[in-house]
Amino acid sequence: MAPKRNNMVPNGHFHKDWQRYVKTWFNQPMRKKRRHANRVKKARAIAPRPLKGSLRPVIRCPGFKYNTKQRLGKGFTLEELKAAGIDKKAARTIGISVDYRRRNKSVESLQQNVQRLKEYRSKLILFPLKGSKSEKTEASTEEQKLALQLKGVIMPLKKSTHYEKPRVPTEEEKKYCAYVHLRQAKAKARLWGKRAKKAREAAESMEAQAPKKA
Repeated sequence: MAPKRNNMVPNGHFHKDWQRYVKTWFNQPMRKKRRHANRVKKARAIAPRPLKGSLRPVIRCPGFKYNTKQRLGKGFTLEELKAAGIDKKAARTIGISVDYRRRNKSVESLQQNVQRLKEYRSKLILFPLKGSKSEKTEASTEEQKLALQLKGVIMPLKKSTHYEKPRVPTEEEKKYCAYVHLRQAKAKARLWGKRAKKAREAAESMEAQAPKKA
């Protein structure tokens, strides 16, 4: 194997029939051909289903450092499926990935993924399971002829960058300190329970001290 990364330059002193341990790479072109043949075979086997798997939700990366980044996640939550009117068991059969462990922590992410599910459902062409007999949700013979196998990712995430024009900052913006604002928000979230308890106890003590009406 070739040396990798920023390590010491190897200066091997070979013994013990070293030729037997040399790894060659002459099968690389044939491996490439075999992988391609397997991809074609899989595409024919699953046609007209999409090649790159099920529909994935749009999520934000976990952690304080990366939560500004968006990417495709593992699966839709049960709450998102319920809001879109799709059964959790039927979802997997029509190419929608489900993740029962993930939780929605904001209304925005829930609405975004519900809209994504509805858009996918409107574009979906469902082939009938029982041959000629088709239900209301399943496609007709004419619609089945229009079906094409998708080669890429289903509904890929479009990353758009918004650029603002240069302008003079206002006095309010000059006074605003993002670091202080974040610290205050974190402290508020951390101490919410203690402050609520303190306020409740203060209200109860005020009620106890108030003179009772005769």
